[in-house]
Amino acid sequence: MGFQLPNFNHPDFTLPQFVESPQAKLVPSPKDKVAPEQYHATTIFPEYFKIGGQWLLAKESRMDCVAVYENGEIVIRESRRLKQGDLVVIGRTEDASEGIYVHTAGFASEDSNPLETFAFRQGRSRETAYSRDYDSLYELLRHEREHGYITWVLGPACAFDHDSRTAFSKLVQNGYVSALLAGNALATHDLEAAYLKTALGQDIYTQKSQPNGHYNHIDTINRVRLHGSIPAFIEKEQVKDGIIYSCVKKQVPFVLVGSIRDDGPLPEVYSDVYAGQDAMRQCVKKSTTVICMATTLHSIATGNMTPSFRVLPDGTVRPIYYYCVDISEFSVNKLKDRGSLGVKTIVTNVQDFVVNISKGLGLE
Repeated sequence: MGFQLPNFNHPDFTLPQFVESPQAKLVPSPKDKVAPEQYHATTIFPEYFKIGGQWLLAKESRMDCVAVYENGEIVIRESRRLKQGDLVVIGRTEDASEGIYVHTAGFASEDSNPLETFAFRQGRSRETAYSRDYDSLYELLRHEREHGYITWVLGPACAFDHDSRTAFSKLVQNGYVSALLAGNALATHDLEAAYLKTALGQDIYTQKSQPNGHYNHIDTINRVRLHGSIPAFIEKEQVKDGIIYSCVKKQVPFVLVGSIRDDGPLPEVYSDVYAGQDAMRQCVKKSTTVICMATTLHSIATGNMTPSFRVLPDGTVRPIYYYCVDISEFSVNKLKDRGSLGVKTIVTNVQDFVVNISKGLGLE
């Protein structure tokens, strides 16, 4: 039967709790970048606000932001973007008693059953069986390639191995990557592999350290900076393979955001974290599936920007599928602890994961 999106069930606004609910209270922002006292902080779930007798859905949400009533709509805005006088929703309940309703069960299926009182292996760990997750992912990715927007968030481990680097390049080339979010290291080591056949000085296939290999990644950065940009480096140095090469050739957008420890960095890397966050957000706003691999900080950053739903141009509300893949149970659990409650976690080696995904999609 293939992949099918679940139906979204809007709240029944004819129920007394909604009919008798007061209007949401709006208070002007006292100054730029400052929310009024008792502001409502948004969640990952669909949220409705009663304004003028109507329940308005905030169409683009984000965790830990504020709701602003503007031009007849609810706009979700980071506090740093507030302007003095913006009409901000205040209230700290979520059950419609203050004109604010957080809808956590919009995609709940009618046949879902509560867990047994006692059952083994209900968590997600290295002992979890992931066969069904892989099968579901193959179906999801095939659907999203035609109907969605797939954002991948990568750590440098994805470029350290010959096979995983090749496998991810095939995903890009075959339309399974709509955008790539990463740091300086992923791009640096991927370009190092294309330029010098090493990652951090080790041969990407044999893993043998090369003479003076510790220079290779900074030599690569230096060469890219000489040419002025990653696309210019790819052209001038006749680079023919890799993750970033494939993104450039397929015109897949990539956003590289730096950190305090970066070498170089590469010319395209955002050194201003808020400019980088804004650039990441532009991709996240389009995303219908997000897959994070082997990068705790970028996974949490992206998770904090990503709601559990997307409102399509035709008004349809659909879920956003969010996966986090890491060999560390700590990393995937930390993402959930930071509020990304809808994330599906897979605890495995990301290099094996990418190869399995590529093979499962028939990209051998």
